[in-house]
Amino acid sequence: MRETRSDAGGDARLEVCPRLESVLLISYSKQTEKDMIDYDLKKIRAVIFDVDGVLSASTINLHPSGEPMRTVNIKDGYAIQLAVKQGLHIAIMTGATVDSIRIRYERLGVKDVFTACSVKIKTYDKFLADNGLTDEEVIFVGDDIPDYEVMSRSGCPCCPSDACPDIKAISRYISQAVGGHGVGRDIIEQVLRAQGKWLADKKAFGW
Repeated sequence: MRETRSDAGGDARLEVCPRLESVLLISYSKQTEKDMIDYDLKKIRAVIFDVDGVLSASTINLHPSGEPMRTVNIKDGYAIQLAVKQGLHIAIMTGATVDSIRIRYERLGVKDVFTACSVKIKTYDKFLADNGLTDEEVIFVGDDIPDYEVMSRSGCPCCPSDACPDIKAISRYISQAVGGHGVGRDIIEQVLRAQGKWLADKKAFGW
């Protein structure tokens, strides 16, 4: 049996199957839970990102000089600069050495851009000590083995959908986005929403 509904004006009518409607609601609920980070995001004070394979795509072009031409995602950029404005500590931690990475993220307001991190756990420990942070207050987003030690320590390790199997195995959350295609936006938006800072004031409507 179908239920017939009309809009407020009584003109348009829509037939809805109650059973189908119930199934769709249950399906949406399950999808929403799956797509959310299983962690108390209200206690997160810092989010640290790797670059290659996370904020930049895993497969990239090479400059004739041999330097990788990294990519950036505009929606990641919006989320990062908003997070900084809202007081969430954003940091970049990468083994790369190029100036373009520092320039990109400093322009978004990120003060802690760590490049040439050959062993990231050392940089991570110093970052926490310098900022009075605990592991439980940190999200680290990585995609490959150089991120493994830090992700094993971080309270909420996250990764893109194309991260390597070892990283996926220790991640509390695997984004549906692949590296370089909105992973940063996905994770930051969830944190800011949980903390009541997403679209909370005029800071959200500009760069």
